[in-house]
Amino acid sequence: MRTLIAMAALPLLFVSSGAFAQDAEEEPAGAWEIDAEVGVHSDYRFRGISLSSKDPQVTAEVSVSHESGFYAGVWASNVALNAGADDVELDLYAGYAADLDGVSLDVGAVYYLYPGNSDFNYVEFLASVGIAVGPGTVTVGAAYAPSQDNIGNQDNVYFYVSGDMPIGETPLSLHGTFGIEDGAFGDNKRDWLVGASYDLGSGVTATVDYVDTARAFSPLGDATVVGRLTFAF
Repeated sequence: MRTLIAMAALPLLFVSSGAFAQDAEEEPAGAWEIDAEVGVHSDYRFRGISLSSKDPQVTAEVSVSHESGFYAGVWASNVALNAGADDVELDLYAGYAADLDGVSLDVGAVYYLYPGNSDFNYVEFLASVGIAVGPGTVTVGAAYAPSQDNIGNQDNVYFYVSGDMPIGETPLSLHGTFGIEDGAFGDNKRDWLVGASYDLGSGVTATVDYVDTARAFSPLGDATVVGRLTFAF
């Protein structure tokens, strides 16, 4: 999940529910779209760190998007954050995305919610800019979690650059990400991954990634290979 979200969307988040419902009724059919996805992963790696204690992960996501660029959704996964105990993570997100002459902008916010232990709950703001490079895309992004009780009254920043390149007309594409994190969740921590995805058709995608970290100070950041299957509806 972890969808990044765009700056022009912020005014939409403050529209009254009554005005929003009226506008929705006036929109033509097809203005709104609902998407869903489920996934099976060999590990839950978030910015290089295993949040499932290196156990398999199952995810589910439902999102709604408007042709204007506004979107919102919920993403769910199993996690093992409380001394390795099984729990559930729910990511509630909203944002706005726009494409301006080949440059994609995305900005918004995510609330990370852990029903089994609310001491882990926190809010993060995200933004990214993507630029087409030939048939591929290069994206530069950032995430900022302001100081909150549940993250030790420190803030946290994460900067990353990622790329995605399809291989000709084949169903295969290559991708990679490099990120730097500093603050509540890391002290100049670095993470990276390189991988490949294969479109199996009918909404099914198979992916294999090599994931590693530096200065993670935890065996949960050790290098590994993560495989996953996702099913989009």
